[in-house]
Amino acid sequence: MDAPTTTSTGDDGAGGGGWFTPLHGSPLGHPSAGSPVVAPDDVREAPGHHVPARQDASPDAVRVRATMAEIRPIADKVTSYFYALLFVRHPELRSLFPAAMDTQRDRLLKALLTAAEHIDNPPVLAEYLRNLGRGHRRYGTRAEHYPAVGECLIGALSRYASTSWDSGTEAAWVRTYTTMSQLMIDAAATDALRAPAWWHAQVVTHERRTADVAVLTLRPDQPYPFLAGQYAGMETPWWPRVWRHYSFASAPRPDGLLTFHVKAVPAGWVSNALVHRARPGDVVRLGPPAGSMTVDHTKDHGLLCLGGGTGIAPIRALVEDVAERGSHRPVEVFYGARTDQDLYDIDTLLRLEQSHPWLAVRAVVDRQARVQLPDALRGHGPWHGYDAYVSGPPGMIRNGVHALREAGVPAHRIRHDSVEEPFVVH
Repeated sequence: MDAPTTTSTGDDGAGGGGWFTPLHGSPLGHPSAGSPVVAPDDVREAPGHHVPARQDASPDAVRVRATMAEIRPIADKVTSYFYALLFVRHPELRSLFPAAMDTQRDRLLKALLTAAEHIDNPPVLAEYLRNLGRGHRRYGTRAEHYPAVGECLIGALSRYASTSWDSGTEAAWVRTYTTMSQLMIDAAATDALRAPAWWHAQVVTHERRTADVAVLTLRPDQPYPFLAGQYAGMETPWWPRVWRHYSFASAPRPDGLLTFHVKAVPAGWVSNALVHRARPGDVVRLGPPAGSMTVDHTKDHGLLCLGGGTGIAPIRALVEDVAERGSHRPVEVFYGARTDQDLYDIDTLLRLEQSHPWLAVRAVVDRQARVQLPDALRGHGPWHGYDAYVSGPPGMIRNGVHALREAGVPAHRIRHDSVEEPFVVH
């Protein structure tokens, strides 16, 4: 399924060479591979809101946030200038980006906002950066590329943050960028020892479920390890260097095949190609698996799953995962859609329900968009003893999390993935 800004399904867009990584050493020095770092699972939070300075903020954090506050109203100018500097000073890097740059102009600001938000939370920042360092491998990013990006980033900031910029601010940005880039470089080096940067995968079957939804089965060219509930970046041969994320629609299978649900969305380069153009025999590229919306099988909590639209894909994978392990923990699935036709995978879920008495599946059809899927769960429960999983459009995610909290599910037991990669400027 095509993953959006705050969960595992939604709008499509372009992706290219990932850039937001600090310099190693004193100003703009070349980074080294560094010592290997074992990277934990990724953490994803939606960027974009103003981050006030905290009373316990470090001096560097105060300066970085002051810069971001100043450039926020002119973000378009800053990002355009950054890319202009990068491509003029380092034209060899242009090939790492998609041919059309219009879909990525705001990625730099989002990356910086997220960095500013977590700059005083090293564990969260490091976890996120390591995941992105691993993901950068699929773009062909190498350690020697990072200094050029840092040089142009600081050049753009110094030009437009004229009020807050001074030698102290520049030093703070260099230190911040240095620390962040080294984490990403180390993570990429470690990942290169155990996995390829991408997998080639051939389309085995292509089934149109609705006018704009297709179910694709792929055969990777080598073993592809992943967990139910995770997602992967995908690139098609029709749009080189343009990647979008899709959740796995099944648990790992003995035959090694992978299934994805894809919805074609307006201006969605990858999604439209996969739904309307891909055919059996075509070959795509897959990035490494990522995401933390997985089941903890050391516990026996019930699972409460909310899936909207193609967001049902990872929910189905989670159900299969529980079934394959012979568990009898209760699993409650709420499957939301605008019309009966949009419940394109309901038959599969109902067959699973018939085979497993611990599974309950409820379809919620909202023809007039007046009743949100999360509202339906209020008529059932109680849910305070459940682990909750939410996947669907961004609005459903927000409403779902709110409804779950109101229903007594603690925040730490609510899982959903954001797959926009706000640190990746592509």
